[in-house]
Amino acid sequence: MPSRRTIKAAGKLRRICCFGSGACCLHPAKETTVTDPKPARPEWGARTTPRLQGNEHWWPDQLTLHILHQKHPDASPFGPDFRYADAFSQLDVDELNADIDALMTDSQEWWPADWGHYGPFFIRMSWHAAGTYRAVDGRGGGGTGAQRFAPLNSWPDNGNLDKARRLLWPIKKKYGEKISWADLLVLAGNRALETMGFRTLGFGFGRADIWAPEDDIYWGPETEWLATKDERYTGSFEDGNRVLDNPLAAVQMGLIYVNPEGPNGIPDAMKSAQDVRETFARMSMNDRETVALTVGGHTFGKMHGNGPADAVGEAPEGAKIHQQGIGWANKHETGLGEYTVTSGLEGAWTPTPTKWDNTYLNTIFAHQWEVKKSPAGANQWEPVEVKEGYWVPDAHVEGKKNPPVMNTADMAMITDPAYLEIAKEYHENPDVLADEFARAWYKLLHRDMGPRDRYLGPQVPDEVFVWQDPVPEQDGPLVNDQQIAKLKQEIADSGLSAKQLVGTAWASACTYRQTDYRGGANGARIRLEPQAGWDVNVRTGVSEVIDRLEQIKNGSDANISLADLIVLGGNVGVEMAAKAAGHDITVPFTPGRTDATQEMTEVDTQAHLEPKHDAFRNYMQTQTTSIPAEHLMVDRAFMLNLSVPQMTALLGGMRAIGVNAGDSEEGILTDRPGQLTNDFFVNLVDMGIVWEPTDDEEERFVGKSRSTGEKKWTATRVDLIYGSNSQLRAIAEEYAANGGEERLIDRFVKGWVKVMENDRFDLHR
Repeated sequence: MPSRRTIKAAGKLRRICCFGSGACCLHPAKETTVTDPKPARPEWGARTTPRLQGNEHWWPDQLTLHILHQKHPDASPFGPDFRYADAFSQLDVDELNADIDALMTDSQEWWPADWGHYGPFFIRMSWHAAGTYRAVDGRGGGGTGAQRFAPLNSWPDNGNLDKARRLLWPIKKKYGEKISWADLLVLAGNRALETMGFRTLGFGFGRADIWAPEDDIYWGPETEWLATKDERYTGSFEDGNRVLDNPLAAVQMGLIYVNPEGPNGIPDAMKSAQDVRETFARMSMNDRETVALTVGGHTFGKMHGNGPADAVGEAPEGAKIHQQGIGWANKHETGLGEYTVTSGLEGAWTPTPTKWDNTYLNTIFAHQWEVKKSPAGANQWEPVEVKEGYWVPDAHVEGKKNPPVMNTADMAMITDPAYLEIAKEYHENPDVLADEFARAWYKLLHRDMGPRDRYLGPQVPDEVFVWQDPVPEQDGPLVNDQQIAKLKQEIADSGLSAKQLVGTAWASACTYRQTDYRGGANGARIRLEPQAGWDVNVRTGVSEVIDRLEQIKNGSDANISLADLIVLGGNVGVEMAAKAAGHDITVPFTPGRTDATQEMTEVDTQAHLEPKHDAFRNYMQTQTTSIPAEHLMVDRAFMLNLSVPQMTALLGGMRAIGVNAGDSEEGILTDRPGQLTNDFFVNLVDMGIVWEPTDDEEERFVGKSRSTGEKKWTATRVDLIYGSNSQLRAIAEEYAANGGEERLIDRFVKGWVKVMENDRFDLHR
């Protein structure tokens, strides 16, 4: 396994999650002084919660497995047997839509609606729920209802959205388990558009709620909200090489996208355009989609900053207990309505802020703009002279008129040459804007839901989009048991080894990630670009195995896809390896996968699924990350929805079978490779072996006989972690004990089937 870069700085390692739990991965330390943003707590004896010093305090660099324990079956108030799809099937969607539509104009005294319509408020809520999605690792998005929890519920960019969620409570209360918060938070914005005259493409339900914060997401290295030190960037605007760290998408801690005032609050439209382009691209949006979303979204509503910023109190997560989760209390005047302070910018984009029309582009092109200060002191753009017909009626004060306002990101739409060209086209062709905004909005709300098969409800449009990773419908009867048995025998007699069969099936299925439900074996995209050319697939000889399986498929009268045959071949390989070790097992197989075409495959975003590190095959590309391999292993196990015992069994079993990239011998701790045994664990915990690093960075190791000094084994970090980490060693010892081989095989098969069926959304929801 190639060397990783040094991750030490100032003599210490700073623990921050990049791909997985904050307790399971490391990020380079920076020489910063971390200060507690909260006021000092009272002395012991006051009503407070002590700050406990857990294991992570004493051993901050130790691998923990927290991320793999998140989905406890009793976490949900509905119990472990609850299935959201079943509950949703009892919902009257038309009645729900009517209730949400009625709420739009039912202005509440405790939080009055701008212009008497909550539509723009709900659009922002839905946008910010879905808009956290990032394509690099599939994390974020509105698919779990995470906006209810920290840190999202208290991000500065989500200011006052706690009120939007409380406005929806009567509807959630009425329908209970039939509608998830995740669906409701996103649906509200969709209905808002419809009530203001825009025709959306439709809506897909099916987002199940989580019940605790997603603390496995790395949102950035900063220790304060909206930090202006550019800690998440390398390079600069000036050298033209400003690059945002992966896997981040937003430009600052606490923002969804970009700073509306401009980079670090500086009103520079050209620099803002660079930020906009990069951050929207990180969310799988191209230039046309970016302009369409900006123009369409800012056709509605206003920004809020009519008062001093320092009059605004703590965010919900830090608010006083008597405030009951409502944050950002504003002490200026009434603190709401005309005095609301959210972003700090103040004003509406158009003179018709509750109506779908083309006035955003009319307004921005009709005026010369200059930078001014809002009442809260924020940088914003106002017309040098407001032209007739463009004065905006005040949202709360009858008879009052205000100038239209743009933010710096808006100005980027007419300053950047590419954005300007698109904006002009939309201005001249409102129907094109309407169509492309509808498509971009639909993509924004649904991008993190995975394939269309996961969508529920009567409003799902018939059109299928390539970003949904479509696969064909099953054509004809499924392969039957007799045909499966015949195919299994042909595979076993094909000359392909257990190692080849297992490795190819794993390569096909291990691309799955449960963050956005992308990847997996269905579709057999392993034979298409870009997967066919991925380094790990080339090094493991995947194409040779697929060619042989295609020959078997073409010579069979069974109606079976190559995707199914690849998985079936992997099952045969597992059974062959187990039988060679003296165990007769049958690996469960459920047909029904189909084969995608190249035209059904979005090549650019498929690239994000490439396993540049895969501990299960002892593979890591050179210099792709500074994060230690064992932490990346835990993250991949999380993406594959594995438990700790399943992760452990799969890695040890695959080592025994010999499924290593490039035929590496590292970690093959057995004298009988190709057999599904517990040898990996038996030899790993053997006290007769002494391990020593063979490189300065302690990536590779040699195991020698304690008594003779004879070289016995070689291994990598992801091998030795199962003997080093106390939790993993506890499981490894059980697999290594007498009778442990049966336990190992049982967990291996369960984990294997889970990986092979993660993307079978027809089997589970």
